[in-house]
Parts: sequence; C-alpha cells; structure tokens
Amino acid sequence: MTLRELVVAYVQYPAIIAYVALSLVAIGLFAWQPAPVVPTLAAVAVSALVYPLVWYVLHRWVLHSRWMFKVPVLASTWKRIHYDHHQDPNHLEVLFGALHTTLPTIALATAPLGYAIGSYWGAGFGGACIAFATGLLTTCFYEFVHCIQHLAYKPKSKWIAEMKKRHMAHHFHDETGNFGITTFFWDKLFGTFYDRAERPAKSPTVFNLGYTPEVAEKWPHVARLSGGVAKGHPRKRGEA
Repeated sequence: MTLRELVVAYVQYPAIIAYVALSLVAIGLFAWQPAPVVPTLAAVAVSALVYPLVWYVLHRWVLHSRWMFKVPVLASTWKRIHYDHHQDPNHLEVLFGALHTTLPTIALATAPLGYAIGSYWGAGFGGACIAFATGLLTTCFYEFVHCIQHLAYKPKSKWIAEMKKRHMAHHFHDETGNFGITTFFWDKLFGTFYDRAERPAKSPTVFNLGYTPEVAEKWPHVARLSGGVAKGHPRKRGEA
C-alpha cells in the first residue's frame, strides 16, 4: 500500500469525515464567540497534552476491561469498540471507534477543561469550543497513525515505524502492554511498556481479550452477537 492509497482510504471513512466536520463547526462557534489569545492557546495546549493520558486510561482500564462483557447492556458496546478490533486487527470497519462512544468521550475530556480555562477570562464558551475542536483534530491524527499501524503500509519515519512495531506487539503478542498510539510515555510511566524480547511467552488472550469459550459459557452476550468465539491467529483462520 502506498501513502496515497492509505490517505484515500483514511479520508473516505465516515468517522473521519464526521470528526473534521464537527471540528469545523466548533471552530465556527469559537469564531462567533472567541476567547482571548492566552486562554485559547492554553485550552489548545492542555487539550492536546491531556489527550494521550485519557486515551491510555480508557484503553487500559475500559477497552481492555473484563467487566463490560458481563453486563448485557454494555456487551455490544465492548464488542464493537474493541473486541472486534482485536479479533481482526486489520479490518478497516472496526479500526476506528464508534462515533456514539468516541464523540461523548472527546467532548468530556476536552470541553470542560477549555470552559474552565476560558471562564477565567470570561470566555468559557469559546474556550470549550476550541478545546473540543482540538480534541477532534487530535483524534484525526491518532486515527491516521492507527491506520498506518494496521494497514499494509511501511512508514518511512523511524518514530512511526517504532510505534507500529510496539502496537503490533500489543495486537499479536501481548495485549497487556503498549497501550499508546502516538506516544508510549504513559506506558513507560505506568510500567506497561515492553519489547517482545522482554516477554518471550505469547499471551493466550491476545486476540480474545480474555473472552474465552469458557468465559462465554458464563457470559454469552458477546458470543451470541459474534456467532461464537473465534480461535487462533486472525490471519490464519479458515486455513485447512
């Protein structure tokens, strides 16, 4: 896959179109009721800096949780937002998060911070709008890097190539580490950063996130939605 082919696939995806469109709306609302320069820059900076931590927390303790599939009303959400992604890591349709889960998360992670910063200068609305727009555009960047990590494209950047290597280890070797997408700062801080050589044994739950056939017998909600629990390497399923 060439870079052009990757970009074409990326920009045509509905979630990315929605993020860009909503960011333009948020920027338009900011232009209608702007905040002064200082709180604007502060809201943008804080939103961009807090985003990787929010992602790490959600990725580690929500997306990789073993409690959501036990709750019937949450089982389908967990299946869609991450179980399906680990079942088939290179499937484009589940590579991006579902909008009904990502948009509220982005808004809650950024808009209140922007509002608080802007309010100090009497411009809470403008601060919230520019912070939300920052979160949406940061998500677009995250998802583009995520595409590079999963699709058949070999990055020329050493930084992105290293990120891809670590993320592939997360998907195909041991899912209990390397939770970052564009940075592994928080993995290093919380002790979840690893190289494959440091963990010679492959995780038996790297593709099912702990939702094994035995677990499915007790909590069958996800299995019913998935037509069972797939076993083995995603790329080798169906081979004789």
